[in-house]
Amino acid sequence: MTLSYHKMEVAMFPVSKERKAKIFMNGRSRAVRIPSDFDLSGDEVVIRQEADGVITIQPARQKRSPGGLIEWLRQAEPLGQDFPEIDDQPLQEIDLDLPE
Repeated sequence: MTLSYHKMEVAMFPVSKERKAKIFMNGRSRAVRIPSDFDLSGDEVVIRQEADGVITIQPARQKRSPGGLIEWLRQAEPLGQDFPEIDDQPLQEIDLDLPE
């Protein structure tokens, strides 16, 4: 399938979306109904309000447990080669001409 340059550019660099959303009360908190086509991964978000009043909402980073890394290391293929030996070099003095 051949795509024109313009269509490829759009696919590679998605255009920002903007839409009005409803604000409503949920108990004593205000809530925003986010349209379903605004995909947010996870079940938590970070909300930030700038000094000029602009509010941004973005997915919260998922906490990763060390268990996931350990499991990945157990399943990973062994490296094909050993790490090279590294000779410890003697420290050399460096003359820094600092302004007084």
